Amino acid sequence: MRGKKGRIVPAADWLDRQTAEDAALAAEVEAELAAMRWEQDLVRLRQASGLSQRELAERLGVSQPFVARLESGRLRNLELKTLVRTVTALGGQVRLSIRGPRQRRRPTERRRRPLGGRRAPRG
Repeated sequence: MRGKKGRIVPAADWLDRQTAEDAALAAEVEAELAAMRWEQDLVRLRQASGLSQRELAERLGVSQPFVARLESGRLRNLELKTLVRTVTALGGQVRLSIRGPRQRRRPTERRRRPLGGRRAPRG
């Protein structure tokens, strides 16, 4: 990305500036990042369970393409009960949280998890 003076600026810095100036863009970016996180978590959980998309589809009574759309975020109007049912079939849990405006993360900030899905110790 190029800044105002033609200098190359890291994409994260450029995005931070853009979202600070445009609340609608900030909300859209945050929604996309949140969607990417749960989709990646779902794929990781399925893989950790040792199941293929086809095997998960059989457990859920749906088609393999349905599972592929679910994992890629191309599933329209996903219901919470569908997500909970899928995660439960994989032995996982769904945690839903609602944050007020002062509790928001910056749009480009992401939690980093070590391989294996375990959370890093805080401190």
